[in-house]
Amino acid sequence: MTGLTNRTVVIDGRGHLLGRLASVVAKYLLQGGKVAVVRCEELNLSGHFYRNKIKFLAYLRKRCNVNPARGPFHFRAPSRIFYKAVRGMIPHKTKRGQAALARLRVFDGIPSPYDKRRRVVVPIALRVLTLRSDRKYCQVGRLSHEVGWHYQDVIKSLERKRKSKLRITLKHNREMKKLTAKARENIAKAAEPFNKIIKSYGYES
Repeated sequence: MTGLTNRTVVIDGRGHLLGRLASVVAKYLLQGGKVAVVRCEELNLSGHFYRNKIKFLAYLRKRCNVNPARGPFHFRAPSRIFYKAVRGMIPHKTKRGQAALARLRVFDGIPSPYDKRRRVVVPIALRVLTLRSDRKYCQVGRLSHEVGWHYQDVIKSLERKRKSKLRITLKHNREMKKLTAKARENIAKAAEPFNKIIKSYGYES
């Protein structure tokens, strides 16, 4: 992620390792960039699912003995788990760290308007490129679901609707492309004398 821009960089979290992606995002935020991470439920964790679940359950047991309402607060949603991972890599109690975190957006699924935006990946954080093929891994969405996140089915339903709508849009675009190409062929002969005049002035039609 080189080169800063005022535009928000939209990262598709699918297939990324959580910690590796968090480190890249944290550094980019501290440099002044804006980031939105979508599909956090499809982030991956290295290690067997059962091992990660035991670690998470141990984390849930950590609390203030006098008054648990004081914290620590345990996020269950995949997007909030990723947010907390990024927060741990940023000096979030300083003005600079708070400003950096304010430039971060995290989402489960792909809500509007990010479903219409171009999404990118971070190669150094992709599981298929960084984790050995025989190593165990698990999805954050499944882990969250088993420790108290109640919206897995809702997100799956919304994703199905988004994908079906996308298929219709792509089909429409392909048809329009064919019709445009056919129309160009139909007018090519009629437009030929005009194109010659345009080319004589040094312009390409």
